[in-house]
Amino acid sequence: MPPTAPKTWTTRELLGWMTKAFESKDLDSPRRMAEMLLAHIIGCDRLRLYMDNDRPASPIERETLRDLVRRALDHEPIQYLVGEESFFGMSFHVDKRVLIPRPSTQTLIDEVLNHARKNPDDRTLRESDAGVGMMIADVCTGSGCIAAALAKNLPGARVIASDKSPDALEVAQMNITRHDLDDRVDLVEGDLLEPIFAHPVAGQKGSLHYLCSNPPYIPDHEWDAVEPNVKNHEPTMALRADDDGMEFVKPLIEHGPELLSKNGMILIEIAACNAAKSLALATDHDMLTRARIAKDSDGFDRILIAERV
Repeated sequence: MPPTAPKTWTTRELLGWMTKAFESKDLDSPRRMAEMLLAHIIGCDRLRLYMDNDRPASPIERETLRDLVRRALDHEPIQYLVGEESFFGMSFHVDKRVLIPRPSTQTLIDEVLNHARKNPDDRTLRESDAGVGMMIADVCTGSGCIAAALAKNLPGARVIASDKSPDALEVAQMNITRHDLDDRVDLVEGDLLEPIFAHPVAGQKGSLHYLCSNPPYIPDHEWDAVEPNVKNHEPTMALRADDDGMEFVKPLIEHGPELLSKNGMILIEIAACNAAKSLALATDHDMLTRARIAKDSDGFDRILIAERV
């Protein structure tokens, strides 16, 4: 740790020290985490750190940084320490009430946007029979990152985002308001698909262009191997699914297609170990076609995708 003694610690030195400390504990993206912490303490963006890397840290900054680094080395997520994480080029508030958005989930956003751009006649700004434009549901919304990213990138869309946790919905509301999306994202409380079916517009059968979800999916046999910064700090109810990890994925595949319009798409983030099982359920569903698995940024089987017949 940087000493409290008179030595002057510059931005360059602090970044180097933190990076090595985080590497010693096998933290993910140690340099990025070091940048996030120091930028948070100084009150600047990460790029600014390199524009003034000989800047000396004040005694208060060093003291505050020491405390946060100690917590980070004890595997407390740095995103919670700074209260921020980036997702799809957008900043989101995060705390212990919600999962931290991850790059693997961005695959889901990419798939929706690519599909929408290739099908402009069905999914652009024109009005639908329900009197609104494109309809999207985001089940298990957590921080609201999926709902916000889709609404921001599809200006003709209305998104219904659900979660069973009122605490998570409070965080999601902060993020929806932060990105000026209150008029196009509706947050609803309830278990899995129940609040979607109950919604006056989204709940009409055949109303959704896209049904998206990043539900809890870590199976029992993988739980012990989950990294301590995830297992000990992020909300277990948003991570773990009973037994084989299909507790929430299966009902989404079984009942979600009823809500989709013709050629509408269902996209569900899954455990890689359940890719074959999830694909088989979607392939055997008489309302679905073109079922496939998309890989995430790390090359893992991550998103189940299928279209409504």
